[in-house]
Amino acid sequence: MARQSFARRALRWTIRALVIFVIGSVLWVGLYRFVPPPVTVTMLANAVDGRGITKDWMSLDEMSPNMARAAIAAEDGNFCTHHGFDFKAIQKAMENNFQGDRRIRGGSTISQQTAKNAFLWQNGGYFRKALEAWFTVLIELLWPKHRIMEVYLNLAETGIGTYGANAGAMRYFHHDASRLTRAEAARIAAVLPLPKKREAISPSGFTRRYGDRIARRIGQVQRYGQDSCLK
Repeated sequence: MARQSFARRALRWTIRALVIFVIGSVLWVGLYRFVPPPVTVTMLANAVDGRGITKDWMSLDEMSPNMARAAIAAEDGNFCTHHGFDFKAIQKAMENNFQGDRRIRGGSTISQQTAKNAFLWQNGGYFRKALEAWFTVLIELLWPKHRIMEVYLNLAETGIGTYGANAGAMRYFHHDASRLTRAEAARIAAVLPLPKKREAISPSGFTRRYGDRIARRIGQVQRYGQDSCLK
C-alpha cells in the first residue's frame, strides 16, 4: 500500500510538473512574439567567461533584406515552406556525415536554431534536442515566419560576445544592418556556424569561399521567392 501511495503521489507530481512546463513555455513563447528577448543562456554563459555582451536589436523591416536572404541561402533554403523541420535536409546531412564529409552537418532549420538561441543552451544531448523540438513547434504555431527570422537575426552569435546582424555589421563594417550589401550580409552569414573561429572582415580560406557562394545564392533566393514569407 505504501508503495502504491508513493507511486500515485509521484505520478501526480509528474503530471503537475508537465502541466506547469507546458503552460509556462507557451506563455514564454507568446511573450517573445511581441517582446525582444532581453538576454539568453548563451549570452550569460559567454559573459561569465569574460566575453561580454554586445547587441543592438533591429527590426527585420529596418534591416537590409540582403541579410535575411543570406541567412536563407546559407542556413535554410526551405525556410518559407517547412513547418519548423526540414526532413529532407536532415536526411541529406545524415548521409553526408555517414559518407565521411569533413564538415559535420546538422540539418537544423532557422526555426530550430531560433528555438535553441532564444530558450535553451548551445550544448547538450538528446534532452536538449527534445526541448528544442518542442520550442520549435511552439514558435511555428505562435509566431509568423517574419518574427522567427527577426529573432534569429537578432540573437545569433556573429562574433565573440557579439549577437545579432546589426551588432555584427557595426563590428565588421562600421555601419548598421540597414546598409548591408550582398557581400557583407553573405560574410556575416558565413560566420554564423562558427562565430568564435571566423571573422567576417577580411576572411580567408573556407570562410571567404563560403561567403562568396552565399553572395551568389542571395540573388537566387530573391529570384525564386524563397524569402516570400518575409514580405
